[in-house]
Order: sequence, then structure tokens, then C-alpha cells
Amino acid sequence: MFEEYDIVCVLGPTASGKTRYAVDLARRMGAEILSADSRQVYRGMDIGTGKDLDEYGDVPYHLIDIVDAGTKYDIYQYQRDFERAYRDIIQRGKRAIICGGSGLYIEAACCGYSLPDVPADPALRAELEKYDDETLIARLASLKTLHNHTDYDTRRRLIRALEIAIWESSHPVERNDYLPKKTKFIGINVTRDERRERIDRRLDERLASGMIDEVKRLLESGIAPEDLIYYGLEYKFVTRHLIGELTFEEMKSGLRTAIHQFAKRQMTWFRGMERRGIEIEWVDPIQS
Repeated sequence: MFEEYDIVCVLGPTASGKTRYAVDLARRMGAEILSADSRQVYRGMDIGTGKDLDEYGDVPYHLIDIVDAGTKYDIYQYQRDFERAYRDIIQRGKRAIICGGSGLYIEAACCGYSLPDVPADPALRAELEKYDDETLIARLASLKTLHNHTDYDTRRRLIRALEIAIWESSHPVERNDYLPKKTKFIGINVTRDERRERIDRRLDERLASGMIDEVKRLLESGIAPEDLIYYGLEYKFVTRHLIGELTFEEMKSGLRTAIHQFAKRQMTWFRGMERRGIEIEWVDPIQS
């Protein structure tokens, strides 16, 4: 199954059932799973990130629980860790499935080239700050194709995108021997209404299963509130509730809205991948 591909990628918005689908596929293929979730890398952040480790059963998984909560983990570290795990899997003669909803992490893993860890350039940033957004966007467009507005939805991100594009213009990107070059993309297709229902139901389940206590334990372990807020979504809203900024109802309502918005952004990213020529086969989720 899918022998002509280096790796199979199962993607989809939050709460779409992609883990269940990937595990079922892994069992049929005899494959191992690599997570492409930007928050499941953190130890102790289990309920809020939806690790659902029981679903894996006897299927080996990688890139989950690899760094301590409270630390900052970026896309460059992820690509290096992915490469190491992927190399190990294929050198043991096994097949690999990447599963997740972080489009940036998925593309970093499956693009087949090394991402440059571009150093900060304070002098360049100071120079770019002199120009208005329209001028900066035009310059960015002259250096790279703008597939969507995420590169410039904030001024800080716009300047960083330009910093990277300028650096890359004089530093050729090198191919990487141990990143997959040919990927089969499978997307979990849920309707907007079904997605919203799944998100609402899962949020209730997470709250009932101790998500607030999980965040409380993280705070009690010494992690600063601002570090948990940095992780966004569940950890942002529950932390703000625990430090007295939000009532329970404000927290729950705000979090529900934020997750719906997040799922919409995920789908926007996946549609952007398709516009860039990446073929995604959309399939129905496995029903409970």
C-alpha cells in the first residue's frame, strides 16, 4: 500500500479524527507514526493537546513528549528531530506515516529540503521598520511567492518574513537526503457543522477529564503563567482562568470560539497547499 511514496501524511483540522485514521492505516501498513503537532512535543501537556496516547495501542509513535513544558520549541528543532526519527524508521526497514494538523510542521517535514535557521539581524530589522507595511509587502513579494497572508498578518511577522527572504536570496537552500521527497497526502474530510460539533464535544470531554487540573499542576511545577499562555488555546485560556483573569464561563466560551477559529485557519492552510500544487486525497473519518 502506497509503496511508491516515501511517506504517507494524514492531515486534518483539530478534532477531525486524524489520529484514529492514521493508527488504523499504520496497522494495515505495518508503519510507525511521526507526530506533526506543534504542542504534543511537550511533556505533561496531555489533555489540552489531545495526545490520546491510548489510541496508538501497539503502533510505535515518535515526536511526542520529547521536550519539557515551559521551554520554547521551534520549527527548526522539529525538522531536525523529524529527520532523526524518520531516518531511524526507514533504516529499520519500516514504513512511516506523519500525522498532524500543523501545516507548517507538515511542510517542514515533507518538503525535502532543510529549513535555514536564519539568524536575527537587528540592523536590518531597524532599517525595515522605517517603511510602511505596503512597501514591505511589495518587497517581500519581489523575493518570494506570497501564497497567503500569514507571512504578513502582523508587522512583526512581516519583518521576520522579509529578514528570512533576504537571507535566503544569498544562501541557497540545500537538499536533505533524509527527508521524504514523495509524500502521499490524505486529508480527513469533515463538514463545517460536524467539525464544530466535534470540537464542542471534545472540549466538554477535556474539561470533564481534568484539563484544568493539568494546567494547575503545570503552574505548580514552576512554569510561569506567561509561558503557558504562549502555547495558546487551552493553555492560554485555562491559565488566564486560574490566575483570575477569566471566569469559568468566560474561559470556556472564549476557548470554544478560539478553537473554531483555529480549525478554520488549519483548513485555510491545507487549501493553500492544494493551490500550490500539493494533491490531497480527502477521505471520510472513521466512525466511532
